[in-house]
Amino acid sequence: MTELRKSPSGILGFPVAPMNQQGKLDAQALEANIEFLIEEGLSSIFIACGSGEFHALSHSEYKTMVEVAVATAKGRVPVYTGVGGNISHALELTELSAKLGAEGYLILPPYLIEPEQQGLYEYVSAIVESTDLNAIVYQRDNCVLTLETLQRLLVHPQLVGLKDGLGNMELNIELTQTIGDRLDWLSGMPMAEVTFPAFVNLGFKSYSSAISNYIPHISAMFYDALLNHNEALLHELYIDVILPINRIRKQRKGYAVSLIKAGMEIVGLPVGTTVRTPLTPVEKDHYEKLEAIIKRAFDKFPKPKGDRSQ
Repeated sequence: MTELRKSPSGILGFPVAPMNQQGKLDAQALEANIEFLIEEGLSSIFIACGSGEFHALSHSEYKTMVEVAVATAKGRVPVYTGVGGNISHALELTELSAKLGAEGYLILPPYLIEPEQQGLYEYVSAIVESTDLNAIVYQRDNCVLTLETLQRLLVHPQLVGLKDGLGNMELNIELTQTIGDRLDWLSGMPMAEVTFPAFVNLGFKSYSSAISNYIPHISAMFYDALLNHNEALLHELYIDVILPINRIRKQRKGYAVSLIKAGMEIVGLPVGTTVRTPLTPVEKDHYEKLEAIIKRAFDKFPKPKGDRSQ
């Protein structure tokens, strides 16, 4: 395995798809979102994935988002795209991602059907074989690979990682302990800070952080405290910020996306709170509660001097 065949590590950046009040993609706001994440030290940009409303993007919007991400990153961090859905669509997106200069992609689950393991093997294999880009498979929903299926897929050198959004720790132990460092292990759990301590001991070195879109210094503080066993700081971050936000996130389906946009608007990022159906925007009461939590986060855990201001 060469150095190229490694997935990004640390805190992974997953930008949203900023939209104006008419529901049109706002490319300038997207550029600002990506620049903010890079300046805040996130290790990578994963564009047009779940938080980027992959399910609702047209082909031209997807292309625009990838172009903006690659142009804004300027090689400072790797850019990965989201690919998935029906196999023809997924293959179109992998080809486009390669053409536009992405380093790799995250394979999202196929739609509607509940496939057998052989079908998942063929689905993932077809995508991975289609380009030389790095590939990470997203373990969640109707794309859950057994140890045997994942081992069969290891013949593809392009497959560099598995991102877990399922949280089956028995399966995770079996996968990580059997396969080891042949793959990089990433956590993609909802509000990943809540569960990431359990993943670290299994060899997971990376995670996607929803709150990094608006309070990235809290994500960085959490990650550093976790790796350095600062239990007192971890406890305070959980009690004052992480768990309160997670309680709001669980109030409504779709808040995994819309709550991010609300948080970004609260801290002054030019994103707006418009989301596409079937997602719904954050309710007023929840918005105000999030606003209070974010204020407390900045008051109690101020950003180190020299960081980008709120």
